[in-house]
Amino acid sequence: MSTAPGPRSVIPFRYLRTLQRDPIPFFTRIAAEYGDAVQFFVGPQQIFLFNHPDLIRELLVTQHRSFHKSRVLQRSKIIFGEGLLTSEEELHKRQRRLVQPAFHRERIGRYAEVMIERAAKLRETWRDGEVRDIHHEMMGLTLSVVAKTLFDADIDEEADEIGVALTSLVDLFPTLMNPLANLLRKLPLPQTMRFRRSIERLDRTVYSIIDERRKSGQDRGDLLSMLLMAVDEEGDGGGMTDQQLRDEAMTLFLAGHETTANALAWTWYLLALNPEAAEAMHRELDSVLGDRLPLPDDYPRLPYTEMVVAESMRMFPPAWAVSRLAIEDVMIGEWLVPRGAVVVAAQAVTHRDPRWFPDPDRFEPLRFETQAKASRPKLAYFPFGAGPRICIGEGFAWMEAVLIVATIAQRWRMELVSRDVTPQASITLRPKGGIRMRVVTPGSARVPRACTV
Repeated sequence: MSTAPGPRSVIPFRYLRTLQRDPIPFFTRIAAEYGDAVQFFVGPQQIFLFNHPDLIRELLVTQHRSFHKSRVLQRSKIIFGEGLLTSEEELHKRQRRLVQPAFHRERIGRYAEVMIERAAKLRETWRDGEVRDIHHEMMGLTLSVVAKTLFDADIDEEADEIGVALTSLVDLFPTLMNPLANLLRKLPLPQTMRFRRSIERLDRTVYSIIDERRKSGQDRGDLLSMLLMAVDEEGDGGGMTDQQLRDEAMTLFLAGHETTANALAWTWYLLALNPEAAEAMHRELDSVLGDRLPLPDDYPRLPYTEMVVAESMRMFPPAWAVSRLAIEDVMIGEWLVPRGAVVVAAQAVTHRDPRWFPDPDRFEPLRFETQAKASRPKLAYFPFGAGPRICIGEGFAWMEAVLIVATIAQRWRMELVSRDVTPQASITLRPKGGIRMRVVTPGSARVPRACTV
């Protein structure tokens, strides 16, 4: 039994501000300096970083029963309640059983029509040569998709307000890492009040839709209908209360909107920087689709486009880290993780490890060809997590990202107005301040030089 190496400091909370403001460079540095297992302290809190696929597998798969979600995510119950992201043990198992049918392959195929229709509608609003914040555009698009597929609702009139509320929650999420978070959120501070108003704004929309749907009793073919009809046949035979529906809807609403929008924004950014990959993708789209809009059945026929999205999520994973709290002493590899320790596995670090991804700062979609994937450990790449708590909407997200990229790329290419784009690690990995891009028709696009990021 060994003691994991790591940085030491006589200043108790020296690393707290770094973890709140710019954690990815810190985790990258200590992984490079100390190896696959690193430990450090923030005050009395012991924190481990595991950066080898075998250790990550033990954390998320084989030893998962020894861990709960970390305290940061436990504090996020103020947003998500007891949804799938935050609930534990029997409640989590029950809720996952109830939610799972909504994400069966056949059901997701029906949602694909919405994804294509909304992307086609957006692309018609753009004009050749105009500059758009592509992150803002993708946020609006995925909000529209998730509202329609989750609630069968068109929220165009409320979209700006809801988008502001969601952005506010994401921006304020780092405050939950503060050891005094539970105290701070009870005080009438400006950021606390903004946090509360954002949750109340989202709750108004979610509860009003749940109430309307309960009264109508209609099955409208959306996720909410599935959740309303769900019965726990393996357990207590009951369904979901309004509170449980709200918690799951809020989790799916934020996760389905935020993470996919970020994945799409980073994809457009990387395609603009890498013209050879963009050309290869357009050749595939021309060959498979021609001039017609994509269909749901086209998704498996666009392997290179899917590899583009996969490589984008390797370089800029929307969920950039997962963390767990040890609920008992447990061995991970040769390392003893004591009860109460926090363990982090950071996709943003592991996905750029040159052992698994040579020349990791280079954008190369062919890393995700079948043979290339088989040559590396499975959990060298885990954009949606792993194990029993792997993201339940993974299939939905892959289909949405690929079909949206295909639909928009048929009509437009993107040119960066400025390469000065900074990742911001909060609850997700966002481009700080957005990404300003010029939308151009394929024939008028200027070809930049490829570069690493």
